[in-house]
Amino acid sequence: MSRTKRLRAEVHAYLEKNGKSNTVDIFDHLNDRFSWGATMNQVGNILSKDRRFAKVGHIRDFFRGGRYTVCLWQLASEVKADNAA
Repeated sequence: MSRTKRLRAEVHAYLEKNGKSNTVDIFDHLNDRFSWGATMNQVGNILSKDRRFAKVGHIRDFFRGGRYTVCLWQLASEVKADNAA
């Protein structure tokens, strides 16, 4: 976790601000925010292995010149609040 601590914190802040977001948008945000950036594999691992983030669905659309299915992510605390209401 220590190697991606700042990336994880930035993803958390981004999802707090924007609510739901897809993997490509998060990837673009991290690479715009930090000079060293992140690989798509790093972003996928951060999102899938950190309990603070929850996958809430997927979307199929045009990304990077092709049609891809990407996951939608949200803060896990917001997902629990939505399910409780």
